[in-house]
Amino acid sequence: MSKTTIEKVTASEILDSRGNPTLRTWVSLSDQVRGTSSVPSGASTGKHEALELRDGDAGRYLGKGVLKAVSNVEKIIAPEIIGMDPRDQDAVDKRLLLLDGTPNKSKLGANAILSVSMSTAQAAALASGLPLYAYLGNREKYLLPVPLINILNGGSHADNNMDIQEFMIAPAGFSSYSEAIRAGAEVFHHLKKTLKTKGYSTSVGDEGGFAPDLGSNEEALELILQSIQNAGYTPGKDVYLALDVAASEFYIDGKYVFKKSDGSEKNVDQMIDFYKALVEKYPIISIEDGFDEDDWEGWKIMTDELGEKIQLVGDDIFVTNLDRFKKGVANGIGNSILIKLNQIGTLTETLNTITYAHQMGYTAVISHRSGETEDTFIADMSVASNAGQIKTGSLSRSERVAKYNRILEIEKELGPSGTYAGIQPFEKFMIKG
Repeated sequence: MSKTTIEKVTASEILDSRGNPTLRTWVSLSDQVRGTSSVPSGASTGKHEALELRDGDAGRYLGKGVLKAVSNVEKIIAPEIIGMDPRDQDAVDKRLLLLDGTPNKSKLGANAILSVSMSTAQAAALASGLPLYAYLGNREKYLLPVPLINILNGGSHADNNMDIQEFMIAPAGFSSYSEAIRAGAEVFHHLKKTLKTKGYSTSVGDEGGFAPDLGSNEEALELILQSIQNAGYTPGKDVYLALDVAASEFYIDGKYVFKKSDGSEKNVDQMIDFYKALVEKYPIISIEDGFDEDDWEGWKIMTDELGEKIQLVGDDIFVTNLDRFKKGVANGIGNSILIKLNQIGTLTETLNTITYAHQMGYTAVISHRSGETEDTFIADMSVASNAGQIKTGSLSRSERVAKYNRILEIEKELGPSGTYAGIQPFEKFMIKG
């Protein structure tokens, strides 16, 4: 049997869920198999992320075109990986990193590099006759992830007066992923009814959650609790709450300024008190990015104060970068890491970071971006890596729901070989009633 090799690599400029350009890439193999992927784009991006290459031509897409990245795929990357074995993901990704040669992928662009890395894996899975999750993680048993469902949007993801970026529900108290998604959808629809009853807008933000102007950040939590109960579920037993504060977005001159709501300013101690009060009052199981991406001191204090009670997820501070993450682990920062493929740029680097997290006793949350496509790669990756958690937005907007639906497909396919993670990822920092 002849060896399967990469035969052709092409790319195209497409649109993401915000109407901005991004890349779709195809990797064709010598056995006529072709893998494809599309890369996402973030709005509240950490400054330590790998570089997303944009054209800067104001005459096209307000400067956000990605034709340079497309050209880099076809003219620089393609000639260098044609003839390589697509099943050797590590070798392909190493070649991509060598071609770029910069710490933050600024030469070729993380979007160009990632599109090739993901498409190679897709092609290799097809050539192997395996679904992507089985190709990436060959296991006897798989964990189906708890969905962290963003049902109220604020911060940079919505044009409203809420500073906290994401108010999420975590339906962890169920025996199957399909039951958890059903509960999430029911809570989402009850929230819509509740908002309408109170005269609030039911328009949605970038990630599909509702984006009303509320009286306070805390009112959002009250409305969600009411909606959980109206749906017939018990907060803190069936359905928990989770927050993505995205504190870097309102960190100004050493203070945390709640500029969208009441204009108040808080120092580190006051932010800790703010979080403590929320955790004591509400069944919050996870807080992401509670402090600025470079506020290591604030992060350390928060971890010392709350790290044994709830999950503390580092996104902007770690940016899926193994070196930054190792620094965080060494300094006792957080107890969980958010995983975003396009923050680092290759599949191999991403999977290595997840593996290290598990080795160090940290949880890992697989995540989408606010600018998404219909690509479902992260759904398979969440199952393949046994991450146990995924966040991919709300239960509206097809680019979000596509990921949740893909996991429903995987659950059906796996049968008894797939177990819903449920409360398992959170057990070591469960809120003690």
